[in-house]
Amino acid sequence: MIDSDGFRPNVGIIVTNGENRVLWARRIRQDAWQFPQGGIRHNETPQQAMYRELAEEIGLLPEHVEIMGYTRGWLRYRLPERMLRRNSTPLCIGQKQKWFLLRLVGEESAVCLDRGEKPEFDRWCWVDYWHPIQDVVFFKRQVYRNALRELAPLLSLEPPRYPSNRKG
Repeated sequence: MIDSDGFRPNVGIIVTNGENRVLWARRIRQDAWQFPQGGIRHNETPQQAMYRELAEEIGLLPEHVEIMGYTRGWLRYRLPERMLRRNSTPLCIGQKQKWFLLRLVGEESAVCLDRGEKPEFDRWCWVDYWHPIQDVVFFKRQVYRNALRELAPLLSLEPPRYPSNRKG
């Protein structure tokens, strides 16, 4: 399902633990880390898609998490030119995402990366809330920054302060 602007509707999932660290997962057989995410199917709400992707990608069920909040609007990223599938109709130029912030309320042992038909991740760990901004693939970086900044107040977190490049 691609919208009229060429963006695929998608959900992004940020799972936190009791120390406000976030679940960070490595794409299978790659040195690429990201949050769980996935497409929204026709006639599926973003929340339904989030729960489905949560179970498929990291094995967590609704009883394992509490929804703390979600982004107000869609956050978009464009795919690099080399990743566009020009032979697909309609052409998908990127993703528009609704981001969910979840608190793990079940046991950490409930995380299971091979519950779905086709596992997407082979490792996971807890990282500092702001770590993903620097570690995610470059074309998703701004969306991650925007999602984390918008959702940080729900955890009483302040955005990181970066040194200014201005002189004087």
